[in-house]
Amino acid sequence: MRLIFGTFAALGVAFALPAVPAAAQAVGMQVVDTSGAPVGTVTAIKGDNIQVKTDKHDALLPKTSFSVSNGKLLFAMSQAQLDAAIEKSEAAANAAIAAGATVKGVGGAAVGTIDSVADGKVTIALQNGKKIAIAQDGLRGNPDGSVTIGYSSEQLEALVTGSAPAAKSEK
Repeated sequence: MRLIFGTFAALGVAFALPAVPAAAQAVGMQVVDTSGAPVGTVTAIKGDNIQVKTDKHDALLPKTSFSVSNGKLLFAMSQAQLDAAIEKSEAAANAAIAAGATVKGVGGAAVGTIDSVADGKVTIALQNGKKIAIAQDGLRGNPDGSVTIGYSSEQLEALVTGSAPAAKSEK
């Protein structure tokens, strides 16, 4: 699972060293902690984020959390600390996917609530009272306890009624 850690600006340290290199130069760079121990490898640059692959996870982290030092990207957390932070975030996100949670669609508007979660499927009670089952990995839990789905209420209605094809879901 890929995660974006907007809170890493607070967890990471903004260094006063040279800026992170351009995307083409950064992909493949080693990421090390302040003691020089390996944290991971840069696999992509996505906007203002750097995708880092650790021994266990892929994560998108803000560019501002890195600096260049001796041809490597310096990061303020160790690999174990980063992996633990990712796992804590994943656990919180998964915990949010529970009965009663508000489901928000495209644009952040509420589209319904979770009715039940079982066997990798989530049943959502839409605002019009109809229900739809979605694969659990098609939802994303949020820190505020809500859940996000990549459909609008109109698209979900179309899926329930079969009246028109809905756009592809985006997490």
